[in-house]
Amino acid sequence: MSKKKNKLEKTLVEKILDRDKIAYRQTEFVTHEDSGGVAKMDTSILNEKEHLVYKTLVCTGNKTGTVVGVIPVTEHLSMKKLAKNSGNKKCEMLPLKDLEKTTGYVHGANTPIGIYFKHHFPIYLDAGMQQENEIGVSSGKVGRSVFLKPADLQKVSHGTFCDLLE
Repeated sequence: MSKKKNKLEKTLVEKILDRDKIAYRQTEFVTHEDSGGVAKMDTSILNEKEHLVYKTLVCTGNKTGTVVGVIPVTEHLSMKKLAKNSGNKKCEMLPLKDLEKTTGYVHGANTPIGIYFKHHFPIYLDAGMQQENEIGVSSGKVGRSVFLKPADLQKVSHGTFCDLLE
């Protein structure tokens, strides 16, 4: 059996990283649907390293429109801090029904790399990720992530590091 058959087919995000010559590694997580029919990744297998996986939260600012916050899956986004950092008076989560038409991604597959590439929405990265050697973000498909250096994520997403946690 050839090694190519064991390799995951590349997502747009992985192709962007290849194009920009950014080192990353592919990862797949088991997913399950919650009671609302929304798919969620099970990152619990990472145990004490679960905080290294980051979620991409799409919000709307009252002045700027769509803004994106990227924080650890183990934490909560402070809407006040996101608003302040993005030049808004207030921010709120984008309604789930508007998510795919706004970003091009379904819930659980939103990725700061793909969102910036497709739409150039402002990306805000939690400053805490700078303390890590490597973090994971969605690669644009539910259950799929890429692990890369925080500085490389900042570069490819044109993100701004700031405090975003409650």
